[in-house]
Amino acid sequence: MTGDLVARAGRQVIEERLHDLRQRREIDMVVSNVENAAAGFSITPRIAQELFAAGVDIMTSGNHIFDKREVLDYIETEPRLLRPANYAPGIPGKGRWAGKIKGVPVAVINLQGRAFMSPCDDPFRSVDQQLAALDPKIKIILVDVHAETTAEKMALGRYLDGRVSAVVGTHTHVQTADEQILPGGTAYHTDLGMTGPHDGVIGMQTAIVIERFLKGIAPKFEPSTGAIQLNGLLIDVDEETGKALQVERISLKHS
Repeated sequence: MTGDLVARAGRQVIEERLHDLRQRREIDMVVSNVENAAAGFSITPRIAQELFAAGVDIMTSGNHIFDKREVLDYIETEPRLLRPANYAPGIPGKGRWAGKIKGVPVAVINLQGRAFMSPCDDPFRSVDQQLAALDPKIKIILVDVHAETTAEKMALGRYLDGRVSAVVGTHTHVQTADEQILPGGTAYHTDLGMTGPHDGVIGMQTAIVIERFLKGIAPKFEPSTGAIQLNGLLIDVDEETGKALQVERISLKHS
């Protein structure tokens, strides 16, 4: 699973490195958070298709997913692009994908936190509903928690321990160093980090962000350029039990 993919730089490292990484590390499935893929805000159908072609299997998102209007129709017809499952009823798209990867049943659930985030329904109750709707034969279940606070992500990780294969956090764009396997067999990582430009402020140009802090107003945020990294987590899961066997944090420097 890769951290928040930001702008052209994030797409570049995926397009140029992912196929090789999948082959060398024998990766069966790639899940990427893509809510910042289009110049830092949302994604477009064209970009989504390019990322699928580059080797991404399932895309998760978060609070910026609908910043591009063209996503509204596309997300209704592309089940591999998710928005948080705990959005209000009637919102386009779905928050859960279920299918088979190399013949093995797998599910991915996308959630959004509530602390310091835009209003949404309770992620704890929502994930219970999502799990109850799954075919019991599906043992491998991955959960992306797009949330601001460490505590909310950790609480969801503990809440789901033993019921899903992995709970990983996205949104802060800063990779944490707490990858682990919880007592019940669930892989956990507070934040996967960012796949994109690392020489600005969470992917955006430094001067514009500082101006926003100093003055309260500034030009529109623009993606940074320069040093690129691919952040994420490799998870080895037992196909029979759905329990995580091993986790490895990835921080791949691209340029």
